[in-house]
Amino acid sequence: MHHHHIAWLGKKSPFCGNVTYGREISNALLERNHRVSFLHFAQEESLSDSWAHHSEVVLPFLYKSQIYTIPTPKSSKVLMRSLADLKPDLVHASLTLSPLDFRLPEICAELNLPLIATFHPPFDSKLRNLKSSAQFLTYQLYAPCLANYDRVIVFSQIQKDLLVRLGVPDPKVVIIPNGVDVQKYSPGPSRFKAQLGAKRLFVYMGRISTEKNVEAMLKAWKLANMGPDCKLVIVGDGPLSTVLKPFYTPEDGILWYGFVADEQQRIEILRAADAFILPSLVEGLSLSLLEAMACGVACIATDAGADAEVIEDGAGVVMSTQGVTTQLKTLLPLFRDQPELTVLLGQKGRKRVLERYTLSRNITQLEQLYQEVLTETQTLTYTRWA
Repeated sequence: MHHHHIAWLGKKSPFCGNVTYGREISNALLERNHRVSFLHFAQEESLSDSWAHHSEVVLPFLYKSQIYTIPTPKSSKVLMRSLADLKPDLVHASLTLSPLDFRLPEICAELNLPLIATFHPPFDSKLRNLKSSAQFLTYQLYAPCLANYDRVIVFSQIQKDLLVRLGVPDPKVVIIPNGVDVQKYSPGPSRFKAQLGAKRLFVYMGRISTEKNVEAMLKAWKLANMGPDCKLVIVGDGPLSTVLKPFYTPEDGILWYGFVADEQQRIEILRAADAFILPSLVEGLSLSLLEAMACGVACIATDAGADAEVIEDGAGVVMSTQGVTTQLKTLLPLFRDQPELTVLLGQKGRKRVLERYTLSRNITQLEQLYQEVLTETQTLTYTRWA
């Protein structure tokens, strides 16, 4: 296997799936002896330690949110100069939805660098809802630009079909789903349930925001009268937590943990869980769903984004995004009263992750893609000069 120097373009904050993706993948590439230079939007002082072993370039920005980044006018100059200095073998951009994404193909063409994008804005898997949605606009807006990248990585078949339909050439769109570190995320003992004094433990892990549909789950929990032996632990924070907390309390068996930064502690919580619930209305491919499955937890998730693909055929229970409260009101007592069911679903979930969604498989596919693109570029350059 050849070792490459990859210029990775992404962001490290504010925290979202894209950030985790960038960190996991670039660390894994380093472990396989590739060189990674990290280019990202940041204030100079915010360089964190978990990234210390990358060479870094900081791109100036005017505004940055979870969804969108607005670079300063000079950031494309900074980018161009950095790439010229770094001389990487290829550029891999985990698109942050910024105007720079549209400039990248020209910049890389000028420097003669192959360019790969990872494109993963979340979406609702029902194509009928898609036409009207903001997510669809993002896909429409990006498709003409993505056609100028050498390859575009998406997480699921449904995203590929959509981009191809919007004019990105089929051979350019490659499906490499998210991967999870299955050595780290694995079933194991945990003291967490005993600490809570719970017999059955249900967990939600993710942001507390509208598209995650958390309130539908909380309503169902109250309606289902789960009893004193059951606890629902909410891990994560977001704009809606202050609104919801007063109405759904420890008296109801609902415990708000906030954002748990410590990974080991998150694993500890997942290992203790009997069931994991993901009530989202839109998703890409949920990493927390994969992490729960890897820990052997029975999962109930909506068919938003690619999540249904993940748990189809019995690796979990799929709900429709319509009427989540009604569905959960039935499912929760079932999961409470049927320990054999949750054990079996947990085992099947773990097996599914091992088959399709391991980080090492993800990285191997990525390495093969890099190799393929570099071979192509070399052939092209050779014929140009021949």
